[in-house]
Amino acid sequence: MAQEENNAAANSNDEAQQPGFSIEKVYVKDASLEIPNAPQIFTDRAQPQVGIELSNSAQALEEGLFEVALKVTVTSKIADKTVFLVEITQAGIFQIRNVPEENLEMIIGITCPNILFPYAREVVSDLVVRAGFMPVLLNPINFEALFAQQKQQQAEAEAAAGKH
Repeated sequence: MAQEENNAAANSNDEAQQPGFSIEKVYVKDASLEIPNAPQIFTDRAQPQVGIELSNSAQALEEGLFEVALKVTVTSKIADKTVFLVEITQAGIFQIRNVPEENLEMIIGITCPNILFPYAREVVSDLVVRAGFMPVLLNPINFEALFAQQKQQQAEAEAAAGKH
């Protein structure tokens, strides 16, 4: 009987040391819609140009718990007039436990934004349609390539700072 209890305790201890990842909460942290040239902009029939900016940030909330936020800004313009401006901060709370430090950065910079992006995309499209415009469907984003690009820029900046 004592042997079984020792085995159960050892198994639960092993499970506590296993790497773990879970989504605790996904939510819209901030949403903004501006139509600065309404109502006149609705009568303009020219094809607008749409620009998209993307950034993400993360903060540790407590041991093994992180908030990751994905900010998406969509700007639509006709010539120099803004048709609409949508800013969304889609966030999530993720539990990441027993992951090596070198892998943690990749999970926060790639995996979490990949999870958040479809939610942000839906909010952007919904807001734009509710504002009276045709939907904006954001193309999928390769967060792995963005992460690699950011790391390369960081390394180049550090190298340049080291030469001075």
